[in-house]
Amino acid sequence: MKTLEMALVIQEAVILPGGRQEIRVVSPNQLLMVASVLKGDYRLALAASKSSGKGNSSPPCYSTATECEIIDFHQLDDDSLSIVIEGRQRVKILSAAQLRDGSWIARTLACQNWQDEPIGEKFEIISAALEQFYEVNPDLLELYNQVHLEDATWVSQRWLEVLPMYNKDKLQLVEQPNCHKTMAFVLQLLKSHVDA
Repeated sequence: MKTLEMALVIQEAVILPGGRQEIRVVSPNQLLMVASVLKGDYRLALAASKSSGKGNSSPPCYSTATECEIIDFHQLDDDSLSIVIEGRQRVKILSAAQLRDGSWIARTLACQNWQDEPIGEKFEIISAALEQFYEVNPDLLELYNQVHLEDATWVSQRWLEVLPMYNKDKLQLVEQPNCHKTMAFVLQLLKSHVDA
């Protein structure tokens, strides 16, 4: 298997294949990293942050990450840069090094993405609830050209991105071979919310 060097962005949120997020780029080293990605020097990987001990040389993130593509960018009112990224491929971080400017470069290996699959009748409530969530949060919906509410994998990955859970718990679900445990988890969560 071929490994790839990627520029590593570490943030609170999780992004998965097919997901989109808008990220504010503020510091000069972040701007340099975005420039090197746009020039083709590196690919971009986004990983969820975790607390780590002081003095630890490993990056303060989980080893499960997602290769992303910058699909749009614009200048904000305060002159900072905003980029919109889209998750493409799950990757495993094998090693990472911090550059002098504080940014991280990671050696990664591609992992198997979940396969698309139709939503079973039992899980249609999850798709309907996500549609309602987007109606209440139109700024998130605006990031997508189209939504795939008929695809169990797409729906379950979007739920993992927005649910208020610890990243550690989200990534336990992400590391499953398919979306089935996530679908069951979200269904149970919705049912418990309705029954409450």
